[in-house]
Amino acid sequence: MDQTVILKNVRPWGESATDVVIREGRIAEVGPATAMVEAQSIDGGGAILLPGLVEAHTHLDKTLYGMPWNRNSVPSNLVAKITNERNSKKRIGLDPARQSARQVALSVGHGTTHIRSHVDVDTEHGLAGVHGVMATREKYADVVDIEIVAFPQSGMLIRQGTKELMDEALSVGADVVGGLDPCSMDLDPKGHLDVVFALAEKHGKPIDIHLHEPGELGIFTTRLIIERTRAHAMAGKVTISHAFCLGHNDYLAIGRLLEQLAETGIAIMTTGPADYACPPLIRTLDAGVTVCSGSDGIRDCWGPYGNADMLERAVFLGMRNDLDRDDDILRAVEVVTTGGATVLGLEGYGVKVGDMADLVLIDGETLTEAVVSRRPRPLVMKRGKVVARDGAPLFTTE
Repeated sequence: MDQTVILKNVRPWGESATDVVIREGRIAEVGPATAMVEAQSIDGGGAILLPGLVEAHTHLDKTLYGMPWNRNSVPSNLVAKITNERNSKKRIGLDPARQSARQVALSVGHGTTHIRSHVDVDTEHGLAGVHGVMATREKYADVVDIEIVAFPQSGMLIRQGTKELMDEALSVGADVVGGLDPCSMDLDPKGHLDVVFALAEKHGKPIDIHLHEPGELGIFTTRLIIERTRAHAMAGKVTISHAFCLGHNDYLAIGRLLEQLAETGIAIMTTGPADYACPPLIRTLDAGVTVCSGSDGIRDCWGPYGNADMLERAVFLGMRNDLDRDDDILRAVEVVTTGGATVLGLEGYGVKVGDMADLVLIDGETLTEAVVSRRPRPLVMKRGKVVARDGAPLFTTE
C-alpha cells in the first residue's frame, strides 16, 4: 500500500492555508490533519497549491535542448523552417527518445504533470519520432503523462505515403490525429480534412489541427473544421492549435466564429505569440470556448527560445493580451491548468478530495504575484510521489 503523505500548511489556489492528506496517489482529505502513524509529513511553508501544470502543445521529438548549439540561418517562413528541420535531423544526430526525455525533465522541474506532444510523421523519417517519444512516455510514466499527436509536419497529401504512416502511428500508440494548414500546405482542404476525420473515426481518436493560416483563409478553414466536427458528432474532441485567424481585424465575423466554436465544443490552443495575430484570450473565453496553451518548440531547428515553464507561459498570455487586472491574469493561469486538463480529457484533475495528487507548489503572496515572479517551484508531485524540488527534477535522463 502507498504511504500516506500529508502536505502541511499549503494554500489551494492561493486561498487560506490548510493541510492536504494524500493516500494511494489521490487527495483523501483537505483540512487540518492530525499526526498519523507511518505518514510522511511535508511542510509546504505557506506556498500556493495548484494542480500540476498542463503543457498542451509542444514538440518533444524536436528539441535540441542539451545538444551543441545549432546556428539558425533559416528564412522566417513556414515551408523553409519545415524543410530545414526535416533535412537537419540526421545531420545533427537528433535522437527523439533522448531529446524528448531531456525536455520532460525540464518540464517536470517547472511543475508540469501532463504533456500533449505533436510528433512528426513524414515519409523521410517515418515513425522514428513516434517510437522515440513512446519510449520516453513508457520510461517516465511515473513522473509525467504524455499524450502523442501524430503530426504530418511536412504535409499530408503532398507527400505520398504520409496518410498511411499516420494510420500506422495511430495503430501503434499515438493518441490524437494531427493536421496542418489544409489550404496553404496541402492545397486541398477537403482532401486533407477527409483524411484527418476518417482517421479519427477509424481509430476513435480526438483531433488537434495546426492552423497557421491567417485572416480570411484561416477563417474559411475554421468554418470547414466546424462543419466536419458537427457532421462527425465530435463535439469536445477537436482542438485548433494557434488559430492565428481569430486575431483577424473583423470584430463581427470573429464574434460569429467564436459562437460556432463554442457551440461545437472546439477548443483553441494559443501560445500568446509576440509576432502574429492570435486569438483574443478574454473574448474567446467569454464566448465559452475552452482555451489551452503550450510552449510549442523548445530550442529546436525553428528557433532558440523556450524553457518549458508553463507558469511563464501564463505571463506571455497576459502580456500578449494586455492583462493587467489580477482577475484576468488568473484566467491565464486557468488556461495552463484547467483549460489544458479539459482539452486532454483528464479525469480527477484538481485539488479537491478524490482528485489525483498531481500537484505543484509555487511561492507567492498571492497567486497573481506568484505568477509574475516566476520563482522556482518548491515541490512537484505526480500521483502523490515527489518528483521535483526547487525547480529541479529528482531523476536523471542520461
